[in-house]
Amino acid sequence: MVSADDRTYTRHMPQPDLAHLARDLTRIHDAVITGASPPEQPRALVARSWDRMLRLGLDPAGSNRRIFAAEADVESRRHRSKLRLIVEELKSVLLRMPDAGSFILVVADAEGVILWRDGATAARRQADSLGFVEGAHWSESRVGTNAIGTALAEEAAVQLFSAEHFETSQHPWYCSAVPIHDPIDGSLLGVVDISGPALTLHPAVQSLVTTAVHLAQARLSLIQQEQLSSLRNRMSTVLSGSHGPALVVDDDGWVAYQQGVRSRDRIEVPAPDRTILIPGAGLCLPEKITGGWLLRPADTVDDAQVSVTLRQASQPAVLEINTGGDPLTVPLTPRRAQILAAITSAGPSGISAADLSRTLYGDAEHLVTVRAEVSRLRRSIGALLATQPYRWAEGVSARRV
Repeated sequence: MVSADDRTYTRHMPQPDLAHLARDLTRIHDAVITGASPPEQPRALVARSWDRMLRLGLDPAGSNRRIFAAEADVESRRHRSKLRLIVEELKSVLLRMPDAGSFILVVADAEGVILWRDGATAARRQADSLGFVEGAHWSESRVGTNAIGTALAEEAAVQLFSAEHFETSQHPWYCSAVPIHDPIDGSLLGVVDISGPALTLHPAVQSLVTTAVHLAQARLSLIQQEQLSSLRNRMSTVLSGSHGPALVVDDDGWVAYQQGVRSRDRIEVPAPDRTILIPGAGLCLPEKITGGWLLRPADTVDDAQVSVTLRQASQPAVLEINTGGDPLTVPLTPRRAQILAAITSAGPSGISAADLSRTLYGDAEHLVTVRAEVSRLRRSIGALLATQPYRWAEGVSARRV
């Protein structure tokens, strides 16, 4: 039986007969949903998603209840999202395309909540009737197979045409979505999507969205470097006459300036009145400054040595951190304990993201997930972990018991 992968619309040149393709896909959809034998198998990605929807018990007729975030929640999500820094650039790139008069641009967060929507007036009106609006939750579990939700579920770029959507009410649409990640730590920020009337699909749409996302990620990286440089220049002048160790980080814990310490590129995110362990300085007390934090030793510590003990037999597993005084105990989830066990076993040479993926998942295909997990872990234990490759930082002795 021939797979629809072999005749997908993105591989045809010149432009395929979209109306004919839509009819074919409708026959495939109807057969699969009713349990009949389809004339062709759906694409593998679509088949996986439809299977998830059927197991969830979603209604292909479109009676699935829409969930909408309150306006205050949407504003809060926008404020917390780094996507706010590049959404206007995405609009300027994608909404100035020659065919922009027929589609809408949608930007959703990592939970599938639509934070921004702009584009053609007619398409926006049609989207309103679907609940495809700002504040709506468009994860697969809410509205079935759709480019935003499926891109999040698959952790990959997704283009869906007509009856490849699970809900029949979405069949008049095409959607092209690409996940966007934080270029600094690899964490998933959300999804960028272009959607429009199915029969207006242009073969280049997916490539254009992908290019726009790459440009946006590059812009985010540049913004962060500019902010760190500004913080570094300002605080190096302030601290130039001071003595003793000091560390300056941005609001996400990325190091802008260090004096007399051996910190790497990132520490855990500081919080008021919560000491943070910094190799070479010991326990430091964060002081809020414009654009970040200044950390200095809570007590005078002279080139403190740090030892850590990973206690996996504990329930839960814990990391015991000792700098000469009372040890600091950090509870660990099973996954974080696995990560630290692999890093400890690797020794001073460390372990690459690919090898850590193989250890955790059995393959090297989960690099983005691994980087995000290590990034979250480093927020908990600070600069004790170094990166590229992942290893315990210089001056830290580690053991497992």
